[in-house]
Amino acid sequence: MSESHTTSGGSSRLNTGVAHNARVWNYWIGGKDNYEVDQQVGEHVAKMFPIIREIARADRWFLGRAVRFLAAEQGVRQFLDIGTGLPTVENTHEIAQRIAPESRIVYVDNDPIVLVHARTLLTSTSGGVTDYIDADVRDPDTILERAAQTLDFGKPVAVMMLGILNFVLDAEEARDIARRVMAAMPSGSYLALTHPTFDADLGGEGQIPAMKFWNENATPPICARSRADIAAFFEGLELLEPGLVSCSQWRAEPDSPLVVPQFGGVAVKP
Repeated sequence: MSESHTTSGGSSRLNTGVAHNARVWNYWIGGKDNYEVDQQVGEHVAKMFPIIREIARADRWFLGRAVRFLAAEQGVRQFLDIGTGLPTVENTHEIAQRIAPESRIVYVDNDPIVLVHARTLLTSTSGGVTDYIDADVRDPDTILERAAQTLDFGKPVAVMMLGILNFVLDAEEARDIARRVMAAMPSGSYLALTHPTFDADLGGEGQIPAMKFWNENATPPICARSRADIAAFFEGLELLEPGLVSCSQWRAEPDSPLVVPQFGGVAVKP
């Protein structure tokens, strides 16, 4: 296990008086790392947009399928997980190192409550490495500089950006972040990404009022985007089958009927 790049400021930055995404998300998937204000806002959003709990669970299941696919079928041994969220069962390193114990994983988040729990993410097999970087997705240069201390950017890396670019409200800035991160990765690297949508064909219309309520009562602010805008994050990459689909449908069991308004896809860098 490597030394993490955590700071001591996590608890001092923690604000338990305002609902926060990481804690509300934790509440929706049945976790216990949340406060009353998170539960209240989470319940209100769930009443406005009942499928939100299914979205949260589907996003987590997508993570598991994507990591297993990348580690077992594509032979990836390095993962850069940006926007990690609160540790739960079946984290990226647990899945990857079960398949390949030598896997190296770097987690990135700037949420103080995630930082408080970061040690849970730093358990590793003896042959592999896990690390945690306290950094903002809007600062890709810092992320890349610190991640390079653990990962070898001369070999393929799977970049995980699940439910994170929806917190970058400016579309061009969000695209630029994805471009800059993937530009630093060698050929044969992957981008796995999920993002909420307001597209009607996935039932996303209800996201709009629910996100308006969220932005008025919780932090950080969030946005949904169209399929075309989300597809733009994969510019210059080759989307793998089945392409950009509801994250609940990506390489899911054939009899899985659930469709959630959250796109998911995995692409390879040529």
